[in-house]
Amino acid sequence: MAVIVIGGQSRRVGKTSVVAGIIAALPEYRWSAFKITQHRHGLADGSQNGTWAISEESDRNGNSDTSRFLAAGAERAFWVRTNPGCLAEAMPAVRNRLGESINAIVESNSLLEFLKPDLYLLVMDPANTDFKSSAMEFMDRADALIMHRTPGSDQPSSIEHLLGSAANRPVFRITPPAYVTVEIVECVRKALDSRSTAGRD
Repeated sequence: MAVIVIGGQSRRVGKTSVVAGIIAALPEYRWSAFKITQHRHGLADGSQNGTWAISEESDRNGNSDTSRFLAAGAERAFWVRTNPGCLAEAMPAVRNRLGESINAIVESNSLLEFLKPDLYLLVMDPANTDFKSSAMEFMDRADALIMHRTPGSDQPSSIEHLLGSAANRPVFRITPPAYVTVEIVECVRKALDSRSTAGRD
C-alpha cells in the first residue's frame, strides 16, 4: 500500500481538484481518498470526545469534496475533521483506515507530522500570497511542486523566495481548470510502482 499526500500553500489553490484528477487518471490503483481538515466545524456528527470525527462518504453525486473523490473513481472516501491541533488524537483511527486501503491519497499538509508518505506534492499559486503554517513547516519535504501558471509564472514569482530548499524540487506547471498534467500522473505512477517493487524485494 502506498500513501500519496497532496498539500497546498493555502485554501483554494486546487488541492481537491489535484486529488480528484490523480484518482481519475490512475483508477487501476484502487484508491481510498482522505480529506483532513482541522477546523471547529462538523464535529457534532460522529465526533469522538468532541475533538475529532471521521465519516465515510457514500454519495457519488453530492457537492462535497469527498463526493468528488468517489465520482472521480475512488473506492472509498473519508472526511477526517479535528479541532485545531488535535490530529494526533485521530491518528490511530486514520492509520486503521489507511491500513485497510489498497492505495491511499490524502489531502493534507499536517499528516506529514505523523507519517512519511511515498510522495508529497505541494500545490502553489503565485497569485495567492497566503501561506498556511503547515505548508511552511513541511515545504522542505515536498518531492515536487505543482505551480499554477500565471502570466510570467515561468519566471521567479513573488512567493518563490519562500521555498527554501524546495526551490530545487521539480515544478509541474498547471493551467486550471486542468489541474493534473501527464507529467504529474507519471510522477505519481513512478512513486506507486517504486513502492510496489520495494514491497517485492
